[in-house]
Amino acid sequence: MGNVSHKRNESHVGQVNHTVVTLFILLGIPNTDGLQTILFVTFLDFYLCTLMGNLLIFSAILADACLHAPMYFFLCNLSIVDLGFSSISTPKLLANLWAKSRTISLGGCMSQVFFYHFLGSTKCLLFTVMAYDRYVAICHPLRYLLIMNRRVCALLAAGTWITSSFHATILTSLTFTLPYCGSNVVDYFFCDIFPVVKLACADTYIIETVTFTSIGVVPRTCFLLILASYVRIVYSILKINSAERRCKAASTCALHLVVVKLFFRPCALVYTQPQLSKVLVTPMQLFGYVVTPMLKLAIYTLRN
Repeated sequence: MGNVSHKRNESHVGQVNHTVVTLFILLGIPNTDGLQTILFVTFLDFYLCTLMGNLLIFSAILADACLHAPMYFFLCNLSIVDLGFSSISTPKLLANLWAKSRTISLGGCMSQVFFYHFLGSTKCLLFTVMAYDRYVAICHPLRYLLIMNRRVCALLAAGTWITSSFHATILTSLTFTLPYCGSNVVDYFFCDIFPVVKLACADTYIIETVTFTSIGVVPRTCFLLILASYVRIVYSILKINSAERRCKAASTCALHLVVVKLFFRPCALVYTQPQLSKVLVTPMQLFGYVVTPMLKLAIYTLRN
């Protein structure tokens, strides 16, 4: 009888240890005890400014026929991306800071992973398309409207969204086909691939390798294409005889480069330097999530 009882207990323990995870607990931002109210107010202000600013840009571009140019069409797409990107984890982060609501369902966690990489890739590709738009405008001004016609702009925009959706679907599928049957505590303020796969009770080498490769390849490829475009742009600007036209072209491109740098620098540090400590990664992610969209608004709005 003692033997039978012992086997039943072992079976029971095995079931407990292999319970399928249906929700996760987000630990939030580390080392913020006593600062929750200040952080809540700060992040809420940034978030509301980002939402209102992007909605205003989107509405203005749609309402004003003078702004129905390729540059503003892509800026409109970028505003839609920023609206979604800033909403992926900020509401949950605010709930965590204010009400200590740390739980997130499996579906919610999957959504955060998918939309983070979907909108992040879309933003990356849109910056590349916008660099190409500036290249055509400055290097081939007489043929600009012919090259960047409505059909081409629509195809370029659709291509960025569709490509990014495939990219995010693959990464999310690989992440959540892994079995999660142990700890459900995510040591981060939102669900991203690397913090989540640490909890999987299976070998994560393949998903980590694929993620490092794909996340590294997309931004690096985009950055190299943007760099190539701006090398040609700088060469063309130097050949412009009019000082006024030269300054106008240079200022437009400089602002785009500032926004690109604000986006790519944190991304490059977080995903290409895995040895970075959590102390450095979290502030950089928060900067990319909360601060960069609002800075982009200030830069583009003041310029135009």
